[in-house]
Amino acid sequence: MRSKIELQPAYVLHTHAFQNTSLLVDFFCIDFGRVRAVAKGARRAGSKTRALLQPFQPLLISLTGRTDLKSLTAIESSVNSLRLHGTRLFSGLYINELIVRLLTYQESNPELYASYQEAVVALSGERDLQTVLRKFELALLEALGYGVDLLTDCYSAEAISEQAYYLFHPDIGFECMPALSPEQRNNPAVFHGAELIALRSGQCTEKNLSNAARRLTRMALQPHLGDKPLASRDLFLKGTNTR
Repeated sequence: MRSKIELQPAYVLHTHAFQNTSLLVDFFCIDFGRVRAVAKGARRAGSKTRALLQPFQPLLISLTGRTDLKSLTAIESSVNSLRLHGTRLFSGLYINELIVRLLTYQESNPELYASYQEAVVALSGERDLQTVLRKFELALLEALGYGVDLLTDCYSAEAISEQAYYLFHPDIGFECMPALSPEQRNNPAVFHGAELIALRSGQCTEKNLSNAARRLTRMALQPHLGDKPLASRDLFLKGTNTR
């Protein structure tokens, strides 16, 4: 990553206090992926920089520095901020936390940046919340190199059938199950083909399909997130008692 970057489109993922008056900021940049920078003096009273360092605010930032830790030298708002409230705010924080937890520093991924921007815009509107989240989770898994194949059986390479049942292996994909025992029917890793086809097409607004889609993406993400719980999910539970 070059030592000087001018007017890079970016979003704030996370901030926390640094030294006496500064902030340590994780940005998600269109050309450089996740970047960490020091915003010097941003915690001082009346700081214009701090007012702009808000999540879901499209920004243009300038950075300098030869190490992984950059210095923020300029910041401006590129368009009006996107306002998220209630459940949609918690969902946006969840997306941000996924990126912070799973993306390594300074790996360019313009496609994921576009998916993130699309998700944030959708969260600020009226689109179905669960559909927005599942679409982004699948895009993130794809960007990490762990994309979920919703098209074919991982062993036979035959197309997913609407009538069949499939056992999900997070590391390799879906295995067709010719017959299910009562125990297997209660296995959370078993999915009906119709559920997978619905998720593939983005049609997950019905409650049973939405629940299946959420179960699947959580199982796919868990090996990469590890045992540490998501702070955003805890905030959501405390704030709404519904997630």
